[in-house]
Amino acid sequence: MNQLMRAALFSAALLLITQVTFAQSEAQFPLVKGYGGIYEVPDATERPDPSLDYKIIVDLSTGADNPKEISRWVDNIARLMNLHGLAGVKQEQMHVKVVIHGGAIFTSITDENYQSRYQVDNPNLKVYQALKDAGVEFYVCGQSMRARGLTKKDIWPGIEIAHSALTTLTTYVPQGYTMLKF
Repeated sequence: MNQLMRAALFSAALLLITQVTFAQSEAQFPLVKGYGGIYEVPDATERPDPSLDYKIIVDLSTGADNPKEISRWVDNIARLMNLHGLAGVKQEQMHVKVVIHGGAIFTSITDENYQSRYQVDNPNLKVYQALKDAGVEFYVCGQSMRARGLTKKDIWPGIEIAHSALTTLTTYVPQGYTMLKF
């Protein structure tokens, strides 16, 4: 094999290795498109079981660090979904409900209401819509709404109103939902 051919093969191999390495380092979005980017971890020995159905209820009470940016806690719900999806769990096996209350309630208000409070559109609504498209159900605590002077018209229409966060959580946990606190 001549010198030129060896150099060409070496260059092709290097290019292939670079592309494979780069592809593995890019964020992936298997279930929630565009949000909650996650990465493959080839060495992981503990992974979600793709044969199981997952029933998860997220207790979302932490508000955004910066109201002009997507709340890391809202994005974390997308990460939760995508992590399971990357492991082979199908969307129809993910039964995720989110109960929004406390400081997180402002992540769920309409653009108009958010605009009047923070002078920007609500950056979380696009994430909520992507999550809803992936099958996630949302409930906002009616007690938190009342305490903050909010009404149904102030809340993004993709979210149902619950009597309270407390009663919603205590309804679904006994039904086998695993509760995560964000």
